[in-house]
Amino acid sequence: MPKKLPLLGAHMSVAGGLYKACERGQEVGINALQIFTKNDRQWKAKPLTDEMTDAFKSSEKEAGIKVSFAHDTYLHNLATVDETLRKKSMDGFTHEMERCEKLGLSYLITHPGAPKDAGEEKGLENMIRSLDEIDERTKGFNTQALLETTAGQGTVLGWNFDHLKIIREGVKNPDRIGFCVDTCHIFAAGYDIRTKKGWEETFAEWEEKLGIETIKAFHVNDSKQGLGSRVDRHEHIGQGHIGIEAFRCLMNDKRFKDVPKVLETPKVGNMDVENLKKLRSLVK
Repeated sequence: MPKKLPLLGAHMSVAGGLYKACERGQEVGINALQIFTKNDRQWKAKPLTDEMTDAFKSSEKEAGIKVSFAHDTYLHNLATVDETLRKKSMDGFTHEMERCEKLGLSYLITHPGAPKDAGEEKGLENMIRSLDEIDERTKGFNTQALLETTAGQGTVLGWNFDHLKIIREGVKNPDRIGFCVDTCHIFAAGYDIRTKKGWEETFAEWEEKLGIETIKAFHVNDSKQGLGSRVDRHEHIGQGHIGIEAFRCLMNDKRFKDVPKVLETPKVGNMDVENLKKLRSLVK
């Protein structure tokens, strides 16, 4: 019986059309894909036509991609105390959920917002309110919202597991919320995953506070900055401060065997291929 390949992929550009991301993914040999469904630095989006949707789905199948999901625009701030911005962010996120649903994407990933001077407590409260309102607007959707672990730059929430626990326990429908773990972010936030012992301790804490089953995706990135730096800078696998052992643990952790793992490492030359090759070589 052939060995089942891990769900391993990368974030791919949609320049020239959404379907182009699948073609680019096929070129580097992935079976998991992350995209932006729209310009990640703008509020407005070109409407999705049936032709665009059909082209994406056809290309996805042709490329052998087993799971696809999206990251939202970086403009959204669902934790802000600025009600005008919060409403605009909810409208924007809802619209992106609608795009994901139409494309048949599994998840839409977002960073927990930043309350700025209002403080963490108020920010978490607003994040919960925003997610509840978005859930009401997207009832019946197959696409699930995922909160991404953050490095903790500035006042951004989600850099410790307690934040995520408060949010998940606070929303009315916790099953509609999952999580994406970014290896660079949790390391920069202070979780030392450089050794097998550190890896196990980190995810034992996750299990206790959130449950392993809530992890729906991984962003697989090394870190340009050190442990606890609270700085979000991605590096190629094994070339940063995390080192190779954490990625060996990830690729062989049976709990995450069927969880998609995508690279967000710098797009330099042929490095997607090299990083994917390195990750596959770690599988025992």
